[in-house]
Amino acid sequence: MIIVTGGAGFIGSAIVWRLNEQGFNDIIIVDELGQDEKWKNLAGLNFSDFINKNDFIQKIKENYNFNAASIIHMGANSATTEKDADFLIKNNFEYTKELALYSVKNNVRFVYASSAATYGDGTLGFDDDESKIDKLRPMNMYGYSKSLFDLWALKKGLLGKIAGVKYFNVYGPNEYHKQDMRSVVHKAFEQISSTGSVKLFKSQNYLYKDGEQLRDFVYVKDAVDMTLFFLEKPGVSGLFNVGTGKARTWKDLVTAIFNALDIKVNIEFVELPEAIASKYQYFTEANLTKINKAGYGKPILSIEEGITDYVKNYLLKNKYFGY
Repeated sequence: MIIVTGGAGFIGSAIVWRLNEQGFNDIIIVDELGQDEKWKNLAGLNFSDFINKNDFIQKIKENYNFNAASIIHMGANSATTEKDADFLIKNNFEYTKELALYSVKNNVRFVYASSAATYGDGTLGFDDDESKIDKLRPMNMYGYSKSLFDLWALKKGLLGKIAGVKYFNVYGPNEYHKQDMRSVVHKAFEQISSTGSVKLFKSQNYLYKDGEQLRDFVYVKDAVDMTLFFLEKPGVSGLFNVGTGKARTWKDLVTAIFNALDIKVNIEFVELPEAIASKYQYFTEANLTKINKAGYGKPILSIEEGITDYVKNYLLKNKYFGY
């Protein structure tokens, strides 16, 4: 039995899809569906049960025996613009603490989602080194809620027993419901399909020309494989980056979308909104040395390969994982 929290969400549903591909269906999905279209991510997936996230955490506090071998904790509020700090502490930090303590107590493998947002402006680099956690300064409350748990787990000695994955910029099928938190790939596809052009932010940093800001964009299929690696290697613990290890420009990203659609590249640069200017990351790049040393060696798709698959096999066909 594997429990996947956030199992109806973007990465969570992709994890269930991959587990199904591997022939594994004994899965409990934990989530809160609300009033959006997230339920569609469950259609076509095979799992044994669905539990509301509030009912689930109550059972966890009661030390209920789920007979689970593993908990993959993807459930969280991932909005980088969320301003309710108390909500993020309760939903992202306190909830994860309960699951981690339960898992360690009951000898359940615990793999959880951290985030590259914990690295802040990248001044200290992007090395998944636990000794640097207390020096990191996230630039938004979401990143801080993730960093807070990483630091708590380190101080409690739990990082030697659990595995945290620090996702960089993930894109791919099943993200449509995330509204403004969708990847730029999904947003740009809609713009290009409807207008033949796409808008990118101008740079306010003299080191980077317009459209040449750099990010580590990783396709969700690779992110999922890197996550499930930690179920295959239960003795591997700590924090690990999940990305491609190669930063690419926003121009590269949208050009790949134009090419996949066989449309001439047409980019318009617009001003960076003041509300996000001070928190804008100009460079991110996952250092994958640690996960590679742990034994992960599967080739990772380039943005051209990932976007071509996403656009042609999912977006153009209006398909999700499991459909």
